[in-house]
Amino acid sequence: MDNEQLFSLKNPWFTWSVGGVVVLALASALVGFVWVPYTQLPNTIEGFWDAISTAAGAPLKTLASAEPAGPQVISSDVIVVPRMIEADNVSVGRGATLSLRCTMCHGVRGMSEANTPNLAGENAESVYKQLRDFQSGHRKSTIMAPLAQNLSDQDMRDLAAYYAYLPRMTPPPTLVEQLKAPKIIQIGSPMRNIAPCASCHGGSARKTATPTLDGEPEIYIRNQLQAFVDGSRHNDIDQQMRNVARQMTPEEIDLVSNYYSRR
Repeated sequence: MDNEQLFSLKNPWFTWSVGGVVVLALASALVGFVWVPYTQLPNTIEGFWDAISTAAGAPLKTLASAEPAGPQVISSDVIVVPRMIEADNVSVGRGATLSLRCTMCHGVRGMSEANTPNLAGENAESVYKQLRDFQSGHRKSTIMAPLAQNLSDQDMRDLAAYYAYLPRMTPPPTLVEQLKAPKIIQIGSPMRNIAPCASCHGGSARKTATPTLDGEPEIYIRNQLQAFVDGSRHNDIDQQMRNVARQMTPEEIDLVSNYYSRR
């Protein structure tokens, strides 16, 4: 009898408890499925259903239409695995000789003064992949494409080994420095499918064939992000960077470019 009275609508404590849980659940759903998407994507969400679809991870037509129309391109044909570049003394020495043609843009010791990438201490697999992409035409450049045309596969491996061997001017960020980084770099923006920059480009992790951005020229980083946005650079396999860059605001692109250039 006591149990029947406890779980009865005539019991005000039971009624108010159940009602409170229902109200709390509805409020949480409205915040998570409506308010948060509107806050994260104010210029993309067009209605109540768009907000719910975004929170649930479903693609939006408005997001898909943001991609530039045009013929489908092959991003890259390079398969890179960890530690595929053997950096022995012979390879580094050959790479040092080959690098003499690179000094005008990338500096004598791999540190540029011409708003081109700093290559000293760069991930060897990253340097190798970019050279392969320049040679195949998957990454466009009126300067790099002709220079890469006559390089053998071993030449590109040796250059990658040499530049990875050189010391970087900027040490890896400490945990304290990582915690001071902008949110877009630390945690990204999950509601917009933007992964943290630090999860691939150094900091909390560094993916194979992904360049370290610390100390790179600000104008270079900004130009590459803009190239991913407009599709003129498309050698990112499975469009990872194009998908990320197209969801970033111009202010976020400037913020990321400035942050890494000062590292």
